[in-house]
Amino acid sequence: MAAAAARGGSPSLSAGEEEPPLGLDSLVEEAAAAAPSAGFRLTAVRREPAVRLQHGVSGLEPLAWSEDHRVSVSTARSIAVLEQLSDVHSGGQEMVIHRTAVPAPSAACLLKVGPKKEVAECKEKFASSVDPTVSQTFMLDRVFNPEGKSLPPMRGFKYSSWSPLGCDANGRCLLAALTMDNRLTIHTNLNRLQWVQLVDLTQIYGERLYEASYKLSKADTPRGELGDFSEFQRRHSMQTPVRMEWSGICTTQQVKHNNECRDVGSVLLAVLFENGNIAVWQFQLPFLGKESITSCNTIESGINSPSVLSWWEYEHNNRKMSGLIVGSAFGPVKILPVNLKAVKGYFTLRQPVVLWQEMDQLPVHSIKCIPLYHPYQKCSCSLVVAARGAYVFWCLLLISKAGLNVHNSHVTGLHSLPIVSMTADKQNGTVYTCSSDGKVRQLIPIFTDVALKFEHQLIKLSEVFGSVRTHGIAVSPCGAYLAVITTEGMTNGLHPVNKNYQVQFVTLKTFEEAAAQLLESSVQNLFRQVDLTDLVRWKILKDKHIPQFLQEALDKKIESCGSTYFWRFKLFLLRILYQSMQKAPSEVMWRPSHEDAKILISDSPGMGSNEDDQEEGTSKQASKQSLCDTGKGMDIDDTADDSLPQSSDIGGREPMEEKLLEIQAQIEAVEMHLTREHMKRVLGEVYLHTWITENTSIPTRGVCDFLMSDDGYDDRTARVLIGHILKKMNKQTFPEHCSLCKEILPFTDRKQAVCSNGHIWLRCFLTYQSCQSLVYRRCLLHDSIARHPTPEDPEWIKRLLQGPCTFCDSPVF
Repeated sequence: MAAAAARGGSPSLSAGEEEPPLGLDSLVEEAAAAAPSAGFRLTAVRREPAVRLQHGVSGLEPLAWSEDHRVSVSTARSIAVLEQLSDVHSGGQEMVIHRTAVPAPSAACLLKVGPKKEVAECKEKFASSVDPTVSQTFMLDRVFNPEGKSLPPMRGFKYSSWSPLGCDANGRCLLAALTMDNRLTIHTNLNRLQWVQLVDLTQIYGERLYEASYKLSKADTPRGELGDFSEFQRRHSMQTPVRMEWSGICTTQQVKHNNECRDVGSVLLAVLFENGNIAVWQFQLPFLGKESITSCNTIESGINSPSVLSWWEYEHNNRKMSGLIVGSAFGPVKILPVNLKAVKGYFTLRQPVVLWQEMDQLPVHSIKCIPLYHPYQKCSCSLVVAARGAYVFWCLLLISKAGLNVHNSHVTGLHSLPIVSMTADKQNGTVYTCSSDGKVRQLIPIFTDVALKFEHQLIKLSEVFGSVRTHGIAVSPCGAYLAVITTEGMTNGLHPVNKNYQVQFVTLKTFEEAAAQLLESSVQNLFRQVDLTDLVRWKILKDKHIPQFLQEALDKKIESCGSTYFWRFKLFLLRILYQSMQKAPSEVMWRPSHEDAKILISDSPGMGSNEDDQEEGTSKQASKQSLCDTGKGMDIDDTADDSLPQSSDIGGREPMEEKLLEIQAQIEAVEMHLTREHMKRVLGEVYLHTWITENTSIPTRGVCDFLMSDDGYDDRTARVLIGHILKKMNKQTFPEHCSLCKEILPFTDRKQAVCSNGHIWLRCFLTYQSCQSLVYRRCLLHDSIARHPTPEDPEWIKRLLQGPCTFCDSPVF
């Protein structure tokens, strides 16, 4: 791999080096030079299930994988969203996927280029023009005529992009969707079942341009009238989106009226338009709608025929810098500075940096920017990769005392057909490319003294799925899975009659690699590593035991640091092990039982001798109901009570039942430890934010008594904290009362509260208050419930209610 270096400007070749030829003659030489070493062997394994799509895919990059483990697929009628879950209540070995969809709008999108009456007159004028260059251009351009009339309708989606984690009201990702008729909208999924459109950015941007007379600044000279066809085209091209990409989350401090400072998060959305302009939207988090829009700035890139967009984010000496990487359909790639004065602590480049300037007619199809650490230069750097035809253009950027260093080159010999999709694992810098013939290339960057080189190997999907054609790929956030959109390939030299679009999954890591990554994770959040935990879940369900090396390594982590993350990981392993030992139901759950009916019919004439038979039928029905409850998403405690037979003879139990009881006892012990740790955190918040004898919605005295009730629990930190809180409460108890009978609700159970009259209320697992309302929230995996925040709650209680599940790290809906 040749490397070119330049400083502070456009890259040029260093002395004695030549740019590698981009022709077919170099394919064999490059492939032989980049043969994969033995340390980078990858064995792809198929992961069930394959998800069939209802409609064909649309757009150039139809597949995207979000940070909260949701896969979006752009199709001709909707965006199919597949959410990956690591379900601890299911014993099936297949990947658990929750499927929803974002429907395409039924009405066509008309860009606002002027008053409606004037626009209608101009359209009629251009359509009936005697000049064929005007009339034919107008009639065939779908931007001018999105409704189509005699042409097929422009339905479906062109592109979709996921925001970073923590942008919506639930702390999850937002989805920006661009339709084929150029409507750009932002959607959120608040209740997991329905997607809601928050804002239509195309409409808002069109109104802003209309108010500004379609001038980007006040100093711009006025252009022609709308009746001029060139002006009509200009007004459309300046608001026709091509791509959009989200930036990382920026955190700034906002001064309140009482001179207190609070952290305010914001995120940027860059929208690339057909004429080369870029609109940078700034949103305040959590994004709730139009009222959360802070600003919108337009940048002129100066690039003709822009095709793709990506954010460049670089951290140097604790200063974060950003820019926008723009690629052209003619070949050039460059980074543009983004000047945003409203964002504090935000830095950018002084001038544009050209990464590739040749107009070689190789269109830039996709751009990925990966932050890495340079082991030789001992500093952070950025790796920019771009798919250009059948080749991959790469550029290494790092900042030194001399300025910005740029090293660039091309990787050839990857595919014999153009690259249709490219994705990147941002944790280790691995890049994956695919062509339509079902071949995927894995490129692993390896640093050298000067720049870097790539080790790459071929993944033949035909060996995994059979003969297929590929339309898009996406890698999971932690690099455990690769999602692929496939259709049937050629059979005996013949193309298939029908195309069935499917989303299929292959593994990129082994169980040992996933387990090691979970143990050494800096994130320490199971929900953000669902793809890794799913690999571990799959292994335990197949082998029906936890590997010894994983148990020993986890126990050492718990003893050394005692972080609750490792306790939650241990709870996850025990729950999966418990599910793996459950007996699978022998019959389909929904199918009615005919045995009970036969017993009742045959014994109906004689009513005196059928009591034993009826009891036998009742027992069979009860056993089937127990199996049914086991298969559902119930709490693990209830599952164990229903599935395990109760016997007073300990010695007569079978070995499997004893093993299940042992695992159940370990699960309860870990859950109790996590509960106590969270109770200590809640009591710490109470102590820090309350005055003497102040009553709050948290049952403080009940939590203190619950922690002190177990004689075997000896935690000096908890005892000291409880002593300070009881002294502050000054002998006040502030008990909870049942809303139905006004009786006192004792705190004897961490999951529910029962009054003396038998009224049962579930407890919020975040604040331990009894939820005495019909509406409450639930964990993603149905582990626990939580109440909704109320306007009367102080800020510190609202922060507690924003937390994830204390058992599985999942968000609460």
